[in-house]
Amino acid sequence: MNRIVIGVAAAVSLLATGAMAADLAPRPYVKAPPMVDPGFNWTGFYAGFNGGYSWGRSNATVLATTPLAVSIGQNVDGGLGGGQIGYNWQVDPKWVLGVEADIQGTGERGRSIDTLAAVRIGFAAIAGTANSSTDFPWFATFRGRAGLLADPSLLLYATGGLAVGEVKFGTQATLTAQLFDGANAPVGAPVTVVGAAVSESQTRWGWTAGAGIEKKFNRNWSAKLEYLYLDLGSATYFGGTANETAVKFHDHVLRAGFNYQFTPGPVVAKY
Repeated sequence: MNRIVIGVAAAVSLLATGAMAADLAPRPYVKAPPMVDPGFNWTGFYAGFNGGYSWGRSNATVLATTPLAVSIGQNVDGGLGGGQIGYNWQVDPKWVLGVEADIQGTGERGRSIDTLAAVRIGFAAIAGTANSSTDFPWFATFRGRAGLLADPSLLLYATGGLAVGEVKFGTQATLTAQLFDGANAPVGAPVTVVGAAVSESQTRWGWTAGAGIEKKFNRNWSAKLEYLYLDLGSATYFGGTANETAVKFHDHVLRAGFNYQFTPGPVVAKY
């Protein structure tokens, strides 16, 4: 009798367990979220600093209004450093537009001693030299930028706009006069006169164009390498005097720097 009771109880227990299992809904399948690259957004304000070297060229005509006039050329080279601010717009996944302003202090200087044209007036001859200098202590640019993203973190860009800078030019002439007789033999000793040293600084405007590459390391920091050509045209120094000089100036700039982006936009992942 006990065996019958135990058997009936076991059968009832199995039936109840099966019914409860049948009433339970299957556990839903949830797909794990995909791993998403955090990405880069170039839109926002930024500021940074830079340093590099520049190779300038000054071409001048010294004593341009006199018979002693001579054309000279000077290499105006030196290191530079400064800072920049700007704003970028990432208009789509491949293109970035922007504006940037920068200011640089430089050590660019050029010096030369050039022989003036010799002049013969009757029995007197005049020759001499001009000790000249060109300095380019600072410049600034105001440019647009347009670039292509080679990948989300690497920008290849072209840039161009306005340039302004201080060009300082100085010169000092040394003249030597010699008398000759009818047989063209020197008479007496030559006389040498050292002229006054003159110098003038001008703030000059021109244009600039160039290209660069910029690499983001994270959403805020990036590094760049940039080339610029600057042309500040021609200007007259010491106008209305015997030292009147026309000075042309242009510059080649190569610099590297870092930028910090203040407001990178959020990156939205799409599933």
